[in-house]
Amino acid sequence: MKRLGQRYVQYINRIYKRSGTLWEGRFRSSVLQQDTYLLTCQRYIEMNPVRAGMVKHPGEYKWSSYRINGHGQPSKLVTPHPLYHALGHDQTEQGSAYRELFRNDLELGEIDKIRKATNGNFALGSTRFQEEIGTMIGRRVTPGRTGRPRKAVKWCEQ
Repeated sequence: MKRLGQRYVQYINRIYKRSGTLWEGRFRSSVLQQDTYLLTCQRYIEMNPVRAGMVKHPGEYKWSSYRINGHGQPSKLVTPHPLYHALGHDQTEQGSAYRELFRNDLELGEIDKIRKATNGNFALGSTRFQEEIGTMIGRRVTPGRTGRPRKAVKWCEQ
């Protein structure tokens, strides 16, 4: 991803006769338990322009996939996930169910979980899922304890 990002920035800078970075910060990602969090994360992403005050509804944002998923607008770029297909028997039912997901805002706790997992490159899912991913990749995938580890207290007998 780093190399792809670098090449893309070079291309844009060359075409538009500019210099510097295109995006601030580093690439962040999180592995997620799809059955539990995929549609929640899609809602989170689709609602980002709304939360930023750029649009009033996710379907109004030019780069959103909401129109594709919620209204069946054709796209060569978006391939619906099997969990999206499971929302209904046909595209009409799937679109209706997808739109229904947006009737209520995400809970602040869910938004916080997604942000913490993404910013820390942590696994987003159940405890068991996190343990399996941690074992699989051989590193910690959950937040650690804050602060310095406590020193062991030595008790002396007098």
